[in-house]
Amino acid sequence: MRGNPNSVLASGGEVRNLDILYPIFALGAWTFLVLLLIPFVRVRSVRRREISRNDFKFGESSSVPPNVSIPNRNYMNLLELPMLFYVVCVVMYATGGASRLGIFLAWAYVGLRVIHSLIHLTYNHVIHRLFAFTLSNVALVWLWVIAGVLVTSSGQG
Repeated sequence: MRGNPNSVLASGGEVRNLDILYPIFALGAWTFLVLLLIPFVRVRSVRRREISRNDFKFGESSSVPPNVSIPNRNYMNLLELPMLFYVVCVVMYATGGASRLGIFLAWAYVGLRVIHSLIHLTYNHVIHRLFAFTLSNVALVWLWVIAGVLVTSSGQG
């Protein structure tokens, strides 16, 4: 607890580091920004008469162009694997296991997911996107390995 103003002493004696929660808020904020992009591109496309409102009556019709459907697809991506990220960060916080490495990996995951989104939403080069996606998942797997070791080792004491 010494030296880190973001550490909290929990009732069980473990130190909980609030720094593991900040990446959660950052990725949540990014997800909301991408969500705000969806109506913007849809309304703009309808106003330009590229599509009609009825193209969204049952989701997205096949006449919706990629530049309009990609923000929605990216938003869905941000609701899939990141759920595992949110859970592992909360587990690390609750168990007092948010180490410097865990916090670094959490920020790396967030940064790589933002890069993935930016690639997807701009020039959409599949290999570049895949590279960011793969690296983010490596960070996520390591977060789960660290959390798993922490939980199993604390249960033996």
